[in-house]
Amino acid sequence: MDKWLMYMEIHQLRRQGFSINRIAKKLDIARNTVYSYLERDPEEMSEWLASIQQRKRKLDTFKDLILSWLKDHPDMSSAQVYDWLKEQYKEEFQVGESTVRGYVSELREIYQIPKESSVRSYQAIPDPPMGQQVQVDFGQTKQKKNNRKEVKLYFISFVLSHSRYKYVEWLDRPFTTKDVVQSHEHAFTAFEGIPNEIVYDQDSLIVVSENAGDLILTSEFQSYREERGFLLHVCRKADPESKGKIENVVKFIKRNFANHRVFQNVDLWNEQCHYWLERTGNGKVHNTTKKRPVEVFRDEKKHLRPIIDKKIIHNTHSITRAVRKDNTVLYQSNRYSVPLGTYKKDKIVYLSVLENAQLIIRDLPVGSPIAEHTIDRGKGKLIQDRQHTRDRTKGISEYIGHLAAHFEDTDQARLFLENVHLMYPRYIRDQLQLIRKTIEGLEEKLMNQALNECIVRKLYSANDFIDVVAYLKRQHSLNEEMSASLPKQASQKTLYEIDQSLLDVKPLVRDLDDYVNILKGATP
Repeated sequence: MDKWLMYMEIHQLRRQGFSINRIAKKLDIARNTVYSYLERDPEEMSEWLASIQQRKRKLDTFKDLILSWLKDHPDMSSAQVYDWLKEQYKEEFQVGESTVRGYVSELREIYQIPKESSVRSYQAIPDPPMGQQVQVDFGQTKQKKNNRKEVKLYFISFVLSHSRYKYVEWLDRPFTTKDVVQSHEHAFTAFEGIPNEIVYDQDSLIVVSENAGDLILTSEFQSYREERGFLLHVCRKADPESKGKIENVVKFIKRNFANHRVFQNVDLWNEQCHYWLERTGNGKVHNTTKKRPVEVFRDEKKHLRPIIDKKIIHNTHSITRAVRKDNTVLYQSNRYSVPLGTYKKDKIVYLSVLENAQLIIRDLPVGSPIAEHTIDRGKGKLIQDRQHTRDRTKGISEYIGHLAAHFEDTDQARLFLENVHLMYPRYIRDQLQLIRKTIEGLEEKLMNQALNECIVRKLYSANDFIDVVAYLKRQHSLNEEMSASLPKQASQKTLYEIDQSLLDVKPLVRDLDDYVNILKGATP
């Protein structure tokens, strides 16, 4: 409602004898607002409205961005707007959630963007003691990719019933029982302990059937439950109220984290979700407890059973992972190195885990490994093979000398490489490696021609050297094609050239008696 109209309505209701409480309830506003409006006369109200219209508000800087979100996604909540602003601007964003809520509400009213929402009711359940229970459930969403195509994602979520501390794990394929067991291990690691009881829905990955109240579990999950020693409580079918906390968590994940978020790859998605849990899922004040889950969790984790032996789940099938820019892949919250240069945009590798806790990384689902690592049971570590790093055993000067020796004129090559060093001191190893890769298998003539051309034209970079090599190759190929296309011509003699066959001719020599016989009887 417009503030001036609200002012008139409040004064009219007051004159009709309505109490402050009744006015507040009727207009759905706070009592303090009613008091504030009643204390102002029309002139003061007019001056105040004029002042707030000219006043710049903190969120005006983000107005266009918020409006674009609301127009594209009318069902977007103010809580998600608040989370996205915090994610995008981090420490720069210093605005309270209630301020965002009011600002979003005003924008919806001014620009006529009604909120689309669905209502679902849950029954309240008393909180169990600390460390007693965790609730688990599955969910799935459809996300847009950069190319506007949709991809279906699957997640499993855990929440400690007392503190509301959460853990989430995503896959871009349906979960298997082995995945479920593995995600439990990851959750226990995140919780730093194991609860006494776990509450599940009747999922086929865990429960085979319900035999008159007696649950029959899948053999793989039954073995895992016995090994970890936790109690199992499976809810009745179509009974979400009995696990209301996790139902709310699933809804929270879908609406606040996943809704309208663009998917790139499952590794980045899990990483974004991890930061969302820190920032919002576990860092935001819970509506029911009025406490931050992460703060209550500090006390609750002391009541969990310790993890005596961390269990490594061996996958018989390959797991896909995207290669990160630092030439590593993420696995179980640790980074494992791959050879330098493996990274390319949207590059995918395939991971397999062997029985001896070895992580095998391949370019293709079946093929030779590009990296092998022993799985580390810690968290947040970098596991790196020294062979995957740059060769730092040689100094730059020695590297330049070694590379210059490949050229015909070593001094000229060293001069060129030292100039490259002057141009790119911070990236000289990368520059030298590019040149080294370019001359491998290259004809010496072509290599030396390229070097001479770079020095003449004062081109001192690896990319310039590569471009010159490519140009010379094209010219060489073009010359060969032109030569092949010309018709073959017969050899021609120059004007004054003597035919060798004439020099080889010998005159006929006759016997002297022949001449005597011819001259006989001749008259003197």
